Amino acid sequence: MTMNFFRGVMGGQPAGPQPTGAETIHKLCDRVASSTLLEDRRDAVRALKSLSKALSKQSGVGPVSILLNHLIISPPFLHTLIRKERLGKKYRLEVGTQAMDHLVHILQTDRSDSEILGYALDTLYNIICNDEEEEQDESEDMAAAPPIPVSGKHKNVPVSDENAQKQEEDLGVLFTDKFLGDSENVTLLLTLLEEFDFHVRWPGVKLLTALLKNQCNQVQGVILVSPMGVSRLMDLLADSREVIRNDGLLLLQQLTKGNAAIQKIVAFENAFERLLDIITEEGSSDGGIVVEDCLLLLVNLLKNNSSNQNFFKEGSYIQRMKPWFEVGDDNSGWSAQKVTNLHLMLQLVRVMVSPVNSPGATSSCQKSMYQCGLLQQLCTILMATGVPADILTETINTVSEVIRGSQINQDYFASVNAPSNPPRPAIVVLLMSMVNERQPFVLRCAVLYCFQCFLYKNQKGQGEIVATLLPSTIDANSISAGQLLCGGLFSADSLSNWCAAVALAHALQDNLTQKEQLLRVQLATSLGKPPVSLLQQCTNILSQGSKVQTRVGLLMLLCTWISNCPIAVTHFLHNQENVPFLTGQISENLGEDERLVQGLCALLLGICIYYNDNSLENYTKEKLKQLIEKRIGKENFVEKLGFVTKHELYSRAAQKPQPVFPSPEQMLFDHEFTKLVKELEGVITKAVHKTSEEEKKEEEVKKTLEQHDSIVIQYKDLIRDQDTQIQELREQVSTLSLNSEQMQNQITQQQSQIQQHKDQYNILKLKLGKDSQGLSSSHGEGAHVNGLHSEELSQLREEVEELRRQHTLQHTQLSDKDSLINTLRCGAAAAAQTAEGGAGGSDNTELLGEVESLRSRVQAQCAEISQLQTERLELIRRAEAVSSAPASSSESSADTVTVSELESRLAAQTTEAERLKEECRGLREGHAGLEQQLASAQSTVAIEQTEKTKLQQEVQESKKEQDDLLMLLADQDQKILNLKQRLRDLGETIDEDEDEIDARDQFGEDDDDDDDEEEDEENND
Repeated sequence: MTMNFFRGVMGGQPAGPQPTGAETIHKLCDRVASSTLLEDRRDAVRALKSLSKALSKQSGVGPVSILLNHLIISPPFLHTLIRKERLGKKYRLEVGTQAMDHLVHILQTDRSDSEILGYALDTLYNIICNDEEEEQDESEDMAAAPPIPVSGKHKNVPVSDENAQKQEEDLGVLFTDKFLGDSENVTLLLTLLEEFDFHVRWPGVKLLTALLKNQCNQVQGVILVSPMGVSRLMDLLADSREVIRNDGLLLLQQLTKGNAAIQKIVAFENAFERLLDIITEEGSSDGGIVVEDCLLLLVNLLKNNSSNQNFFKEGSYIQRMKPWFEVGDDNSGWSAQKVTNLHLMLQLVRVMVSPVNSPGATSSCQKSMYQCGLLQQLCTILMATGVPADILTETINTVSEVIRGSQINQDYFASVNAPSNPPRPAIVVLLMSMVNERQPFVLRCAVLYCFQCFLYKNQKGQGEIVATLLPSTIDANSISAGQLLCGGLFSADSLSNWCAAVALAHALQDNLTQKEQLLRVQLATSLGKPPVSLLQQCTNILSQGSKVQTRVGLLMLLCTWISNCPIAVTHFLHNQENVPFLTGQISENLGEDERLVQGLCALLLGICIYYNDNSLENYTKEKLKQLIEKRIGKENFVEKLGFVTKHELYSRAAQKPQPVFPSPEQMLFDHEFTKLVKELEGVITKAVHKTSEEEKKEEEVKKTLEQHDSIVIQYKDLIRDQDTQIQELREQVSTLSLNSEQMQNQITQQQSQIQQHKDQYNILKLKLGKDSQGLSSSHGEGAHVNGLHSEELSQLREEVEELRRQHTLQHTQLSDKDSLINTLRCGAAAAAQTAEGGAGGSDNTELLGEVESLRSRVQAQCAEISQLQTERLELIRRAEAVSSAPASSSESSADTVTVSELESRLAAQTTEAERLKEECRGLREGHAGLEQQLASAQSTVAIEQTEKTKLQQEVQESKKEQDDLLMLLADQDQKILNLKQRLRDLGETIDEDEDEIDARDQFGEDDDDDDDEEEDEENND
């Protein structure tokens, strides 16, 4: 079959009719499926790739490369084949229908050959994607080539360009559905993306991108459940080949559209770090289209995704955005790509602080942007020269949302000055642009949005704006925001009127003080005439019949001004012309353009009824309702009131705070005003339909409720005060507990010191025992040497033994002292718990008595030691007398020998006496040290006694305070029960479960008191 095919293709002249494109594709598919040689399959897939895609005029001939490099082709058939290739899009249906399954099989089986994989992926991409550029090239080729016959329903069917485009898109979706019929095909494609070979990875990225464009949700679902599916795609950003990395960015853009789960996975795959690194490498705002792709992907990841926004903020990525907005002094010659990049960067900032985000997340991002200097950088662009108009407009919108609702950011913006001479606040410069009709419409809308955001929840800023209108603060030498707003409010440009009215209404939003202050503003309308109030001037312009846009703006300002402000309502009704004008406007049957004005007039009149304090006799609530019923009719009034919410532009303005309008004529409603209408429409309708009796009943019920509320508030204040007192008492108890712990720590430290003293005392006792033993042995030897003084030595030995016994007795007494100290410590602990310290005092008295007895015994021992020393001196003197007696008789030799012996004995006795003297001195020093230790122990005992006394006093005070606290709690419980009884008497229902809980709490407290009393009794026992 193959030889017949080549024989038919390569002959000099065809024997019969030439094969159609469908037949050729069928033969190539058979070759892909049946050929055993890899080269044959590869060439067949290459031919299918060429037939599936139109070639440009500079391209080579695709099917000619099907193993024909070594063969000769007839020129006529070669020309026909080239024409078929250039019109290859006509074969897209045939290739997709017949070859898709074979191409998928190639992807599954021929994984070892990257070239055939690349051809197969390119072919699949050609039949799935809808590329406008390729179709444009195709249309040029079709215009240059004669028509050829094609098979199927497309044969010789002329279609328009739009229909052809739609058919191509439908065809791409059709083949995408066929490819996605088996979800394993997407998994196979994800596996192929792990191949590093360029000819496999790049067409794989393009094919997956085309699939996402045609069937985004289905492909996202498969990738989401595929193991490591998103991680494989994130690896594309780390590819060193820029072509693959850039196409990977396009793939991730399609992947992250509208899927929060995939957005989170991509973000936690370190996408923010990688994308910001790429933006920095490519030159930030001066970079090319790669920066644009990165910014688009960042917007996809962060928009309406609070988790990713928090991750972006916590990762300190907001700080990395600041260098993007650093512009130089020379801002001329901005390229289109730079404008696009900076526009997307500003959009990214707005995504982080969008009003649709949660208030907490928005506030946190606003704070970070101020702290890192991003807001300051944006304000620098705002005041710079040479910035393109669209970038300036988007910067104003971005600054608006960065400061919206953030007090610190609003204060900083109020301090920004424009680089003019003299310097002017940025707010004044922006308002000058807003009321200037020569400025672009989108720029004026952006300035209005910035002013609204500056005043949003900013009572300080509202006061500053209104203050510029007050007579006492007007400076004739400078232009203020109030002057610009008044100038715009009364100018000939209706758009300036509307913008100034809305801006001034935002200065009064939810601020009763400024509504009352604005009533003081006086305007000089012309020379020679007295000044009129701003409120009166607004109504005068309203009655003059100006443009619809101007009247709508003034009516919105008046409704905002007098709502929830009875004083302003009184001022408005004081002008006798206002009510007739409103009733006349409402009762007339005007055209479609005037319906909105009629609805707003009905709203204004309804506000005058609802917030009327009946201070004007001619315009009380009842009289105004009677006037409506007579001149307008209640049903007609309610119908006209509904014109406001039924207007087609009302719902558009209610969607988001930013004023976005396609044209100045459609700029009619303000976002905050739509909230006011929604709030007041229902209550005004009810107020109009209520009768006087219902009004009286409602007033009575309201007064009763106010009285009840005042009583409840009083009780709440009382309970709050009691709670505060209880909290203070609890803090005092905590302080006392802390002091008790500190005292316990001090007792522990003192115990350790006493233990150290005991150890030192034991050491001294051992030393004293050794000294006594040495003294006893010395006395025994002296008795053997000197027989003359045996009785004195025996007496001395007995005295030393007596001294040893006294030392033993002293040791026993010190042990008793230690036991008494331990008893004192236990008594102190027991006193801390039971607040009874009688036993500890008696123990302390006994301890002091024992110490005094011990001191007297030590003094007696010192006296005995002195007596022993005296006896020793007497013994030495007697020995000297004996030695002098033989020296006087030198007559006989026997006496001489006796004298010599006596001298030797005397010398020995003298030496022994000196040694005994030294030992007695050491013994005396030991006694002195022992006495010092006893004095130290006595001082320690005294300190312990003092600390114990203090602790007992604090325990008594704590117990007294606890008793007082219990009395206060009991009084509070009784008061709460009385309050509940009074509420029951007043008809209020009290939940019985709360009574049961209170009873259980009371019983629980009684049980706790009983337990405490039992513990006290056990401690006393």
